[in-house]
Formats: sequence, C-alpha cells, structure tokens
Amino acid sequence: MKRLFLPALALFIGICVISAEDKDAPAGFPEFVVPGHDRQMETLQRLYLLHYPGAGPKSTLWDQWLTSPSLWPAVTEDERSDSFRAAWRRALSQRIIDPNGYVATHQHPSIAHQHGWPFPFWNQGKDTAGWHFSFKNTIGPPWRKTGLDTPDDWTMHGAVDKGIDEFGWNIRLTETNASITTPSRTFNAFESPFLQLRWKSDKLGPDADPYVSWTTPDNDVFTPRRRVHFTPASAGAIDYTMIPMYEHPLWKGRIARVRINFGNKSPGAEVCVQAFFTQYDTRHNINNQCFINGCADYFNWTHDVDFLKDNIGRMRRALKYLMTQHHGLEKKVIRTDWVGHDGRSGLTYDSSGNKIIKHGRGIGNNYWDLLPFGFLDTYATILYYDALMSMSEIELGIEAHPEWRIPEESKGYDSSTLLEHAADVKATGNNLFWNDRTGRFVACIDKDGQPHDYGLTFLNLEAVYYGFATAKHEQSIMSWINGERVVESDTSQASDIYHWRFGPRSTTKRNTNWYSWAWSSPESIPWGGQVQDGGAVLGFSYHDLMARLHTLGPDNAWERLESVIAWFDDVANAGGYREYYKNHEGSLQGGGTPGGLGMDNEFFESVLVPQVMLDGFLGFKPTFDGFKLNPVLPRSWPSLRINNIRWSNGVFTVHAARDYIDVFITGASDRAFYIYLPDGDWKTIELDTNGKPVKTIRLDIRENDHAFKIGPSRPRALRFKRMNGEGLQAISSSP
Repeated sequence: MKRLFLPALALFIGICVISAEDKDAPAGFPEFVVPGHDRQMETLQRLYLLHYPGAGPKSTLWDQWLTSPSLWPAVTEDERSDSFRAAWRRALSQRIIDPNGYVATHQHPSIAHQHGWPFPFWNQGKDTAGWHFSFKNTIGPPWRKTGLDTPDDWTMHGAVDKGIDEFGWNIRLTETNASITTPSRTFNAFESPFLQLRWKSDKLGPDADPYVSWTTPDNDVFTPRRRVHFTPASAGAIDYTMIPMYEHPLWKGRIARVRINFGNKSPGAEVCVQAFFTQYDTRHNINNQCFINGCADYFNWTHDVDFLKDNIGRMRRALKYLMTQHHGLEKKVIRTDWVGHDGRSGLTYDSSGNKIIKHGRGIGNNYWDLLPFGFLDTYATILYYDALMSMSEIELGIEAHPEWRIPEESKGYDSSTLLEHAADVKATGNNLFWNDRTGRFVACIDKDGQPHDYGLTFLNLEAVYYGFATAKHEQSIMSWINGERVVESDTSQASDIYHWRFGPRSTTKRNTNWYSWAWSSPESIPWGGQVQDGGAVLGFSYHDLMARLHTLGPDNAWERLESVIAWFDDVANAGGYREYYKNHEGSLQGGGTPGGLGMDNEFFESVLVPQVMLDGFLGFKPTFDGFKLNPVLPRSWPSLRINNIRWSNGVFTVHAARDYIDVFITGASDRAFYIYLPDGDWKTIELDTNGKPVKTIRLDIRENDHAFKIGPSRPRALRFKRMNGEGLQAISSSP
C-alpha cells in the first residue's frame, strides 16, 4: 500500500504497533495439539493470539479475510466471542450500498470519493480544481491544501454573502433559484469524473432541485443541456454530496466554470458551503465480492437467520451490481469501466525514454492500491467467482429451509443457476487471463488489449485457493512458486521467491512502469523495498500454505509452515517485528514507516496464517446447516486436535487421527445439524467424556453429500471411524 498515506490510516482506524511478546491466552482461546510438535503448535497459537484482537471489522475489503478468524474461537473472557459476533453483525448490516448496488469501501475520512479508497486526492492532479472554505473535520495536510480559500472571485445570483465561520462559507438565498459560480479555472473533465460539494442548508426544503451546470473555454454560456441534478443537503451536519459528472455525455474535454444552482423554490434559506472540488473515482471493484463473502461467512459460522433475513436482499443487490455494472453476466469476467480504471498505467515513456505522467490514469481497484488493476480484471474476477460460489451455497440453504421465511421480494438467482454461471466464469477467466509464456495468470488486460504480468504470487495463489484455477494451471502455478520451474524474465527465481522467509514475494518481476500516476517514481525504491514490488505480506502466506496443501500435499505444506514458525520464533526472541528488522534485511511498512514488508499495524490479515490449521489440515468448513471435516495430516503428525471451535450455538473439539475423527460437543442448541465427511464407509461410535468408545450407534446419513445428521438427542462425543483401511488423509508428499 502506498506509504504516503499510512499515517492517516493509523490515525483514523486506531491501529498500533504489535510486538511478539508472550501473552496469556484468554479463556476459551483455541489450542492446536499435534503430538511431538508441541513447540511449533505453541508458536502458532502465539501468532494467532498476537493478531486475534485486531481481527474485527475494518474496511470492506477485509470482510473477505477477517470474518472467519475472529468468529470461530469460543473465547469467553470478556465475552470476546459474543462481542466479535455483534461487531460483525453490526458492521455488515451497516455497510453502505448505493442505489445501484455498489458497496462502499468504508475507509478512513479523506477528500476522495466518500464511498471509495481514501486516495488519490484532487490536489494530486494536474488539471483539477477545488475550494476549501473550512477544514473542520477534514483530513489534514499534506493530503489536502494548506491554505483556505475565500469567495472573493465567486459570482453570486439571488444570494448574499454572510461570511465565513468555522464550518465554511455562509450564504443567504434572497431569491428563488439562487446560485453561486466558481471563478474561471479550467480543468480536465477526465480527471474530474465526480464533483464533491460539502455543504449543509437551513430550510432549503425537500422540494428543492439543486443542480450544477458548466461552461467550456469554447462556450461560456450556461445552458440547460449541461446540467446534472443532485439531492438537497440536510440542515444538520455537513453533507458530502458526490455528483457523478462522468454520466453526462457533455462532460468532456476542458471545463471553464461551474455553477451551483440551489434550486430553492422560495427565498430565505441559508446554505453553508464547506468545500467544492473535483474528485477522482476511487471506488474499488472488489468491495461487493468481499461484502458477499463476509456475509456468507458470518451466517455460516453463526446461523443467524435474522441477519440473513435482513441482509439477503443487500447481498443479492451487491451480486447483481457485479453482474450488470461490471458486466459479469455478459462477459463472464469482471470488466471495469470507471474513469481512470482501465488497467493502463499512469506512467508512460516517449521514444527517447522520457517519462510521461498520465494524470488520472491507473487508479487502484483493491488492496494493492498502487497497481492499476482494471478493465478486464483478473483479481476482481477471481473474487467474483468466489462470491458466486458463496451465494450459491446461501441460496441452496434458503431453498432447503422454507421455515427460515426469507423475504421473497428480493429473490435472486437459484443455486444451480449461480453454479452454472460460476463454471462459465472459471472457464472464461482461465482462458482469457492465462499467460502461456510464463505459466501463470496476468493481473489484468487493459483497455488497449495489453496484459500485465509481474509475477503476482498473491493473485495466483488466491486463484488456486478459491478453486478458480484449473487443475493444469494449479500445477503450473505451484511449480513456479515452489522454484521447480523458472520464468527466465523474472527478477526473482527459484529459492529467492522465499527471500523473506515467512512467505513468497508479492511479485517476482521488477516493476517500474505499471502504476497509478500518483506513484510517479517507483524506480527510486529498490527491489523488495515496496510491498507491491518484490516485498511480501505475512497474511498471504496463508493462501500459499492452503494452495500447497491442495496441490502438493500435507507434507509439503507442513514443511513450508515449519519455516514460517521458525521465522516467527526468531521474531519473538528479538522482541517483535520492529525489533527483529532493526538487525535483519528488510524494512516494515505500516503506521507511517515506509518499507517492503507488511505484518503489523494496518496489515490485519496477518491473523490468517494460523487458520491453515483449522481450514487446511483439519479441513473444517462451516455450512448453513453444519460443518465439513476433511483432515489431511502430514506423515509426522499422529493426530491433530483443535478445541474451542464455536459454530452456531455450540462449542466443538475435533480430534483427527489416522483412521478416525472424534467430535466433542458442548453447548449446542436442540436443533439438528449435519457433519459432512469425505466419501467412504464410516462407523459411528459413541464416546464417553474421556474419549473412550462406549458403543456403536447408527446415525442418519444423507447419501448424496455424505452428511451425518446429529439430532437433538445426540451423544456429547462421537467417533467417526474409517472402515476401508485407507486412513483419513493423503500421507504422501505428492497429491
């Protein structure tokens, strides 16, 4: 993420530097138990404990990653488990969704798009304009201009100047249809897809019809043909009104003056204008996917049917936006048409090698906010595929449970239709975005038809993790990242891909050309000195581990995890991340510190790494009516035991050994649920409280999906014993 803005992140989302000191686990915090590997498991628990407190709701993009790690631990101390549930329920239910279905970013305050990422700002541009009459509750310098403006050169019609106070410029409307007009300051419509008016009004009235109109250098007449209407402001706090100018066909070329017509039907109202400025479109094309997946995760862990009733319409609307506004149904990939988001770099070079900055081009679309993903966007498409799979499961649950009484008025696509569409997206995306020369996925294909490939390990590993990559492509990706296959054009190859120990470099090819225009000197940062150019982010080691487990087997994944554990032991012995990297190569980014490694401060996703124990090796996955278990254990593990797993209203301990799985249940509700097991012949046995077999019992089984029904009169402890002699897991190092 861009260094320049990290102090603002620290200020507005309340982050702090995390040290790796030992802390006592709160009551109910999970334990990972693998006989013979006590020390490694203690380290993993310490890593989890370090990042767990910060795993609650953040901006929308973290809905994709933080929901599960914060929801499954059954922490009773300070009622933390209940608190996290309440926080996620509230945050997801209050995500802003505009009338079209776009889900807001919910980042910290800024002077960028209020529903988008907090930068770039209008004053970072070349052909932009803006006036600030007050800085009250506005982000500070250097992100905004330092001096306030005056209205001296503005023109007023049917209004009188009442002076400037701490809130802004006060205006009394003495006639109907009063207006104020900016000084002549030409700017480029391309760099100004939105105008933002920060204002409040007293008695303007709900029947007012405000609008902006404009002139050009060639035509200095305000005409009805050049108007965009917007909603009246309230009389209370300052409203941040975003006016979508890009939607008007005549908003193009150069703009000379802008007139704000208040559309008041009668005189006497007062208006306060805090600021008026041009605005880039800083929205993210992954918010909707992250919101959908976050809602699905929350429901699957909690079985909160009331939440689903309240939010299913919002989830369906968010999905429809992706299908229509981002062309998912038509193109079977995500195509982003927003101004400045066409996948082209903001940096180009002439025939002599001189750099040309294309202001307004290359605006970020996701977590990797300096890289100009866009147009035909691979990363957004991968997350779209995952959102379709999540929604298909939710719709399947709704279809199977009419007693939930989910509202019909917002009915979406049925589960089978969504699965068919997801299959089409996977097929189209694997064909379109695959680079045969490098054997991996490109970042995107820009509006000029140019693919961009800098060896994005995070994108390719997530493609494997979410099941988007085909089996053939999975093998190609992992052979490259694992160092068995060398891409000759890459800067980092073979073992150097893991130069930073805890995970792969984010990218493997030096990138000094493909960035947002606002990051105009990438060549000044050495290779590995920026997280998006040869650096690394700790949290995404999780996708690496999960991809290895899926494609290369449990022994390979455990070998990699052991390397991560050894690194974290060294970090802890040094006194924490910051202390460790004072004496080792690499610099940490976060909280204002520039660098190429992300693991503390705003890198909340670091909590993902220990999740490989539950999600991967234990194969625990919550569903709308129970949970799935599919353990895969390395050769050196006789068993794996994880306790304090909270699903719905129950708390579970799961113990997986070579040929059986034990499930211990406490506090579950009286309703039935299902435990899904891998295909095979299973014997079900009741256990006593010490885990000793008592008797063989018979459980109802749903043959089509191998789900065992656990009824209200169930035993408190069950053993599922494999009968075919094959064991529970692939025990070889290859798939």
